Amino acid sequence: MGWGEGAREPASIRPAWLNWPKAELNTAVAVCAAQLPAAVALWWLTTLGDDDYAVGATGALAAAGLLCTLVLGPPVAAVLGLVHAVVCTMPATTLAGLAARRLRGPEWLWQLAGVGVLGAVWGAITAVLGGWSFPVTAGLFVAFGVLPALGVRHVRRWQRTMGRAPRGGWAWLLWPVLASFALAMLVLGGGLVATVSGLIVEYEPPKLSAAQLSGVWRGEDGAVLHLHRDGRADLTGVPYTASGEDGPDARSCGGSGSWTRDHDEFYGRAGVLLSVDRCGDEAWAIGGTENDPELFVLIGDPDSGDVRILKRD
Repeated sequence: MGWGEGAREPASIRPAWLNWPKAELNTAVAVCAAQLPAAVALWWLTTLGDDDYAVGATGALAAAGLLCTLVLGPPVAAVLGLVHAVVCTMPATTLAGLAARRLRGPEWLWQLAGVGVLGAVWGAITAVLGGWSFPVTAGLFVAFGVLPALGVRHVRRWQRTMGRAPRGGWAWLLWPVLASFALAMLVLGGGLVATVSGLIVEYEPPKLSAAQLSGVWRGEDGAVLHLHRDGRADLTGVPYTASGEDGPDARSCGGSGSWTRDHDEFYGRAGVLLSVDRCGDEAWAIGGTENDPELFVLIGDPDSGDVRILKRD
């Protein structure tokens, strides 16, 4: 795909506008791929001490995750960088050249404008197919396309100044990615040490009395849980994962039962234990804050389940 320094593919294989110089394509791939570890590390750091729902990876699981990321991360980042360069950065470069010749103006500004347009297009496609937020997906495409576009501009300036394209082939792609991953691993490892040692204060759920837990709690899809002060509970479409249940009650429960304030060993915090004859027992843990408390339960696999939340009326 043009990562090495070999001979250019014959023009008959690809349209002329797709014959991107290999140095420019390699740079776009390398810069985009090198951004990914930094972005993951930054995102992870923002979640430290903020695991409201006690589903984050810690201890041996976190160490295994870091090792897996270190081994598999660089090739995955390289592939994602190539995909982004092919669908966003390099087409934006081609469009920028056409616009600069016909409409005038600095080519690098047209290049950034092209990144914005293509980022919005791919963001819309991804949002429709994946059901994600369009502003988020479009913003990510654009954000990851800016630095690669500027990297391509740097290669062109280098070529005009030196009379040749930068050398390096695969190394130009590989070393930035490896260096970025090494830095990201140091950041992630330091974050884990800081969490274990207590330098980063972990999230503490609110301590709610039985009286504070009493009342109406609502969730998505019309789920309603009414906890009465006398220990009775009324449920409407409340998510449920009681063992031994099948059919619709395995995912939701309606009816009447009882509740008690309980300490849940799985989440390691206080919660509410519901007991409904037709659904069995289900433990909901306490999350949120003192001013905005929540009840939550993990539906499905503990490593990749869906957290369902009820908020106090």
